[in-house]
Amino acid sequence: MGFDARLLTGIGVLAAVVEAGNFVRAGEVLGLTPSGVSRAVARLEARVGVRLFDRSPRAVTLTEEGRRFHAQVTPLLAGLEEAALDAAGAAATVDGRLRVSVDPWFARMVLAPRLPDFTARYPGLVLDMTVSNHREEMMAGVDVAVRFGPPDVASLIARKLLETRVLTCAAPDYLARRGTPAAPQDLEGHEGVLFRNPQTGLPFGWEFHRGAERVTVAVAGRVVMDDPSVAVAACVAGQGVFQSFELGLGPWLASGQLVQVLPDWAEERYPLYAYHPSRHLPPAKVRAFLDFVQEVAAGA
Repeated sequence: MGFDARLLTGIGVLAAVVEAGNFVRAGEVLGLTPSGVSRAVARLEARVGVRLFDRSPRAVTLTEEGRRFHAQVTPLLAGLEEAALDAAGAAATVDGRLRVSVDPWFARMVLAPRLPDFTARYPGLVLDMTVSNHREEMMAGVDVAVRFGPPDVASLIARKLLETRVLTCAAPDYLARRGTPAAPQDLEGHEGVLFRNPQTGLPFGWEFHRGAERVTVAVAGRVVMDDPSVAVAACVAGQGVFQSFELGLGPWLASGQLVQVLPDWAEERYPLYAYHPSRHLPPAKVRAFLDFVQEVAAGA
């Protein structure tokens, strides 16, 4: 397939439709009529040989092929935007709109309380933040993503921010009713507050690390969560035992609302990474956010 300007124009229209959500709003942004947007999308679909959008009277959504195509071209469009800024001498300016996708626990417990410092530091920057722990298409429509867990996206630049211990905790009244476990195996008779793995849809397994020892325990529970803040609230209320990141858990432990269980078996560590598209020099606003996140993570 040879390159021509119409292909680039079609990709720009595709990105506008994805961001706006429909042809009408995309046309308003681009200065086109809805029918003009529709024709541009149809020409792009004919050019690449696949249907990119499912269309209905109520909504316009990307097909599976469209999602893949959009994820591939988004970094290229960002690179073109960066090149234009660089040519204009604005590559070092931290302004405009920065779109980020951040893990819920880190966003609520660590990043959000420090956001006034970030916005005060860069008054020309608008931060558009999505909170999610999913990894599938986590870079779609964003400049930076922050996720817990080992890196597994080869096409992205991964920057390690920190490692945090995994602690086991429970409310004092729950332990008064059910007893305090003395060994990991004792948890098999306890009620667990389980946390769903966003990749598999199944609850995370419970591991305990002490030196070179590794113990896996089948903890049962009648409550499964996908939001760690809600899970901690249920744990504080006495629902059961929960495994949480040490990062951000300090206020509950300091107040006595939660008590650490099995502290001698709390050597498991979990990393936090920031991701951005694989480009030699990310925009100044991306570099500024990465540096700030590294700063707040180090002080958490």
